[in-house]
Parts: sequence; C-alpha cells; structure tokens
Amino acid sequence: MLRFDTLIIGSGLAGLSLALKLADRQKVAVITKKSLLDGASAWAQGGIAAVLSSDDSQDEHIRDTLVAGAGLCDPKTTRFVIEHGASVIDWLISQGVPFTRDSSSDSGYHLTREGGHSHRRIIHAADATGQAVQETIANRARAHPNITLLENHIAVDLITCKKLRKDDNCCYGAYALNSLNGEVITIAAENTVLATGGAGKVYLYTTNPDTATGDGIAMGWRAGCRVSNMEFIQFHPTCLYHPHAKSFLISEAVRGEGGILKLPDGARFMPWHDERAELAPRDVVARAIDFEMKKRGLDCVYLDISHQPLEFLQEHFPTIYSRCLALGIDISKQPIPVVPAVHFTCGGILTDLHGRTDVRGLYAIGETACTGLHGANRLASNSLLECLVFAEAASLDILSKVPVSIPELPHWDESRVTDADETVVISHNWDELRRFMWDYVGIVRTTKRLQRAQHRIKLLHEEINEYYSNFHVSADLLELRNLVLTADLIVQSALSRHESRGLHFSKDYPQILPEAVPTVLTPNGYVAD
Repeated sequence: MLRFDTLIIGSGLAGLSLALKLADRQKVAVITKKSLLDGASAWAQGGIAAVLSSDDSQDEHIRDTLVAGAGLCDPKTTRFVIEHGASVIDWLISQGVPFTRDSSSDSGYHLTREGGHSHRRIIHAADATGQAVQETIANRARAHPNITLLENHIAVDLITCKKLRKDDNCCYGAYALNSLNGEVITIAAENTVLATGGAGKVYLYTTNPDTATGDGIAMGWRAGCRVSNMEFIQFHPTCLYHPHAKSFLISEAVRGEGGILKLPDGARFMPWHDERAELAPRDVVARAIDFEMKKRGLDCVYLDISHQPLEFLQEHFPTIYSRCLALGIDISKQPIPVVPAVHFTCGGILTDLHGRTDVRGLYAIGETACTGLHGANRLASNSLLECLVFAEAASLDILSKVPVSIPELPHWDESRVTDADETVVISHNWDELRRFMWDYVGIVRTTKRLQRAQHRIKLLHEEINEYYSNFHVSADLLELRNLVLTADLIVQSALSRHESRGLHFSKDYPQILPEAVPTVLTPNGYVAD
C-alpha cells in the first residue's frame, strides 16, 4: 500500500497546480491515465479570462459571466473566482508560462476577446495556451522531489469509510489500475482530490481528448457525492469539419478577431439569430449553426477570417493555420468548414468554495466539479481560470487541516474474477452509447428522445455491471463503466428540467421559467448535510 498526504487523480491544470502548491509541505501523488499532457487542459487554445487591463473591471467580468450563465451562476462563487483572477495569472507568470506579450498594452501582454465578453481580457500564448501552460507546470512537477507522478494509471474507485463498513462518510484514497501491467494498487491518503476533467467522450463528436470519460464525476457519485447541473453540456460552435481532423478545435478567438460564420453560398447568418452575431455566447452560436444545418441539410457551415492579413493569421493563430494548411485549407484564402461538437461539462460534483465535496477528505476541482461559476452556460475562457482559483482554494484548506491517521486498507480483491472472454462487448457498448447520446441528448432535446436514451442506458448498465463483477478490470472497461453512469446523470438531469435555459434546450419546454433553480441529484441512500 502506497501512502501520501494528498492523492490527486488527474494531471490537468487543476491537478498539477494543486500538486505544486502542496508539495513544499506535503508528500503528493498524481495519477494520470496516460501521460501528464494527455488531458483537455493542454488542448485549450484561446486562453484564460482575467481582468488585467485598466479599461476593464471585475464587475464587468462578473456581469458577462452571469449573462452567459443564464441566471444559474452562483453570485458568490462568480465574484470569488473573478476577484482572484489577476493573482492566479501572476502565479502562472512566476512559474514561467510564456504568454504573448504586447508592449502597447498596460498589462504588458496581448489580450484578446471572445464570445460573451464585453472587453479584451483573454491572456494567451498565441493559439496554444493550454499547451504552453501545461508544459511549464508539468516540467516543474516532474522536478519536485515531493511529487510522485504515476502515469499510465487509471483510478478504479475511491476507498471510502462505507467500503470499510464504518459508520462515517469519508474517503481514504483510491484503487488504481496500472494499465501497462494490469496490477491494481492501493493508494492511501488523508486527502483525495478528483481533478479528472469532463465527460466529452460520452458523445460521438467532441473536441475533448480520449481521456475525458467522466471518471471523477462517476467515482464521486458512487462515493456518495451529490452532482449538479449535469444537463448543461456545452457544444463548442466551431470544431473543424474534416475526415482527417479528429477533435480539432477552431478557437473562439478566431471569431473574436473578426471571423464570420457563413453558409455555403457565402451568406452571413448569425445576425439573423442574435444581435451579437458571431460574438454571442457559445450556446447561442451552437444552436444557430445546428438550426441552419438541419434546415438546409448541410454537413457543415464555414468560418471565414480570410479578410485578415496572412501575417496576422500566422502570428495569432499559428497552430490553426498550420493544421488547416496541412489538410489543404489555406485560411488566408478560404473559409474553414466547421460543425458544433461537445466541448465542456458545466455540471459535476457539487463543491463549496474550498473544493470540498459531501464526503470528508474528498475534494473536486476543475471540470469535474460544479462550483456554481458556469451556471447554465460557461463563458469562454473561464474554465482554466476556475481550475487555477480552486487549486489555490483547495490547497489552503488542505494545508490548514489537522493530520488524521489512515487505517490499513484492504488490497484489491480479484479472487472471484477471471479473464474476459469477449472484449468486443466493451467496444460495441461504447459505440452504441456515444451514438445514441449524440442523437437523443444533443443540442436540441425532446422528452421522448431523452426517455429513449434512458431506456438504453439502463440496459447498458446491466450488461456492464455484470461484466465488471465477473472479469478482471481493464482501462477500457473502467472508462465505459464511468461513461454510462455519467450519461445516466446527464439524462436524469435533463428530464428533470422543464424549461429551456442556457445549454439545455427542450422542444417540449421552450420557455424559460421565471426562477432559476440548479438541478441537484443525490445518490440513493445518502442524505446531504
């Protein structure tokens, strides 16, 4: 049994930032399914939203966030996050993150603007901000003597007091599968942090990496945590439409710098849907594109920024320019074919302002958590900001706690399972789940579609639980188990919301209710404080 002061499950911006903030005073373990840079944080293009310019204000950033969130943002959380924006950016700069500079700006850095923002406030590193940030802090984490990095390890489940048959609601660590040799190890920790990212892979088309399988949300639910607002799945309006471009995002900043959405005949259509046109929040733009595609039978629409000079495009969007050019699309001369794709999970495990969940000793930060910041629709580039602010908040809470003793934990029991006889069951169920979630629980929903999805999820649950009970675990099985549970939570939440708000649009309930109320699901047999 391995023992640490804090176990962090996930190596994105939230997890690695927390590890660095704890490591000078604690022994920390970080487990990650693949390598440190395989999560969604490294894929972020646009940047991080923070008030860094004298012509901007925290109140305006708060107002933009609340407007995008369609009445469901928690005001206290929103102010807490935005008031800490400048300080967490300073921390990243102190770590050596190479943000794009601009000598004419009073901040010293180039700030761009994205949909839903009233000002230029997105600090970035060209169009590969996530990669620059993650590489910087990953290198620091690798070099720190108090941080143990367990790559190619996937969490199987949390070890709770209930598993030890204790009359308490706490977490003592987790079991983790070494995907290289198939061994399940036991990791004990006074504090366990879920920082596993979102659940984009529950859908057929997503901008997320293959690691985004809802692991933390599912493990937290099984451990007794409430989840909130799972119906609000953000579809990014502009994912590159090309047979050889898997999950490649065309940054919101392209529209922020003047990109225009057009139909195949060259007609601009966003002003027909919203007075903010291309700079409307993501839910508005995604629904507009979905509407035009379905109305006209289109495979995609087009994002045109060819009116900008070649030098401008190569300076501001080098990654996008190069990737498109490699696929035969010269964005300085022709528009980019784009479609909406699942991008961000706005709901998750319910937490407080310290990142604490309902289970003692268990925290959730980043996309895994539902802090109240995003409400019914996340404002662009607020996600990395949330990761940083709650990594700081959780670190302060963890370091203030009085140490507790961890009992001897049982080893993983494989005495009653055998090797799987037909792994095709996993791949088939995975494909079926993602297809019906796309068809039935997409941008526009109906009660009948949601009920169809719920019926199929129930059947998959039964098959997968039987498989899990009888065979050795594998990474694919664990991810599928978590995806099906997360899909169930999404559908339960969507069925319980009898209105259309933010990212949840129902043809059966097209009106918005006068009072905005979050959706909170509670595990059976568990009563929250």
